[in-house]
Amino acid sequence: MGKMKKETIIEDVEHRQKALQLGPLEYVFPGSTSKILDFLCVFDEWDYSITDVAKNSGVSFKTAFDEIKRLEMQGVVINSRAVGKAKMYKLNLESSQGRSIHKLSLDIAVKRASKSLPGKAFGLRNISNN
Repeated sequence: MGKMKKETIIEDVEHRQKALQLGPLEYVFPGSTSKILDFLCVFDEWDYSITDVAKNSGVSFKTAFDEIKRLEMQGVVINSRAVGKAKMYKLNLESSQGRSIHKLSLDIAVKRASKSLPGKAFGLRNISNN
C-alpha cells in the first residue's frame, strides 16, 4: 500500500465522528454490534440509513451493513421505510429483544451515571456543607 493511500485511510479514520464517545452497551460489551445498538438505543425516535448508522456508530459501512442485516433477521432492528434507494432502519421496540436491549442500555447508563454523580455531576453541589 502506498504512502499516500495509508495517509488517506488514517485521515478518514481520524475524521470519523461517533455520536457517542462510549455508549452504555459498548462500555460493557466492546464491539461493533454494541456501538450500533448504542446509537440506535439513544436515538430511537428516528430511523437511519446504513450510511448514517455507520458514521454515527464509528464503524465502517461494510460492518454496519452486515450487522444491521443480522440484527434485522433477529427482529432487533426493522426496516422502517425507504427514502429513494436508501433503506431506513431503527431499533424494533415492538419486539421483546429490542425492548430488552433498550432497557439494558438505559440500566447500564443509569448505573454508570450514578457512580459518577456523588453530588458533583451536572454542576450540583452538596448544599448541606454550606
